Amino acid sequence: MKYLILIPICLFFMENINAQPLDDIVERKLIKERKVLTYQPIREADIFWEKRVWRIIDVREKMNLPFVYPQAPLFKILEEAALEGQIALYSAENDKFSYLLDTTEVRNIFYSKDTIEVHNPETLEPELRIIEDMVNYENVKRFRIKELWFFDENTGTLNVRILGIAPLIEEFDDNDNFKFERPMFWAYYPECRSLFAKHKVANPFNDAALISWEDLFETRMFASYIYKASNIQDNRIKDYASGIDGLMEAEKIKQEIFNFEHDLWTY
Repeated sequence: MKYLILIPICLFFMENINAQPLDDIVERKLIKERKVLTYQPIREADIFWEKRVWRIIDVREKMNLPFVYPQAPLFKILEEAALEGQIALYSAENDKFSYLLDTTEVRNIFYSKDTIEVHNPETLEPELRIIEDMVNYENVKRFRIKELWFFDENTGTLNVRILGIAPLIEEFDDNDNFKFERPMFWAYYPECRSLFAKHKVANPFNDAALISWEDLFETRMFASYIYKASNIQDNRIKDYASGIDGLMEAEKIKQEIFNFEHDLWTY
């Protein structure tokens, strides 16, 4: 009888020994099980006014530090999802999402091939070997955001929809001198909403605060500045204004957008 009692107890302890310990006081499921609310449908006839705006998010600003949280930076979230086929990526040649990247092209974005010289342990002769290096997320210091501001006649409100996100990577020469910054790819934001909704954003004030990346973008909890707005010449701000004048022009565009709704009303 004693042996019959001891066997289930031993099995219980063996199961718990093999189980991975929980690094928390409770299993967190709310973010993983969260579903994205679809956007409210809008009729084309109800769009009274619209303006396309391109922004820069600099991850080095204090408000944007969650973008480079070492355990889950935004770039790594996009990288893992793209390599696993969860989201599609588009060419950085333009920002119109016109060219869909295939699996090989996506892999080439995140992995760079290099040739190094090694010595064969048997023959001791030098030989060339090709290795793959993964892109370091720390080299991605800025993101581009493409968004559309529009006035909905049906609701009488000014709204904004993010259309795309593009990480910018820094390029260096052989002497580690900075050359330029280029977009790696464009991710279509509406397709990424479900992915972003299941990843928690690091909160410096409260680890239990359940804020997802989808929440962050929809509530616009990030710092940014405008570098381009739709215009006939398709110019960026830096093409006709620089330095302080460029910052003032970006602020002017921002104020024009927010003042548009206000100017429609009479008091």
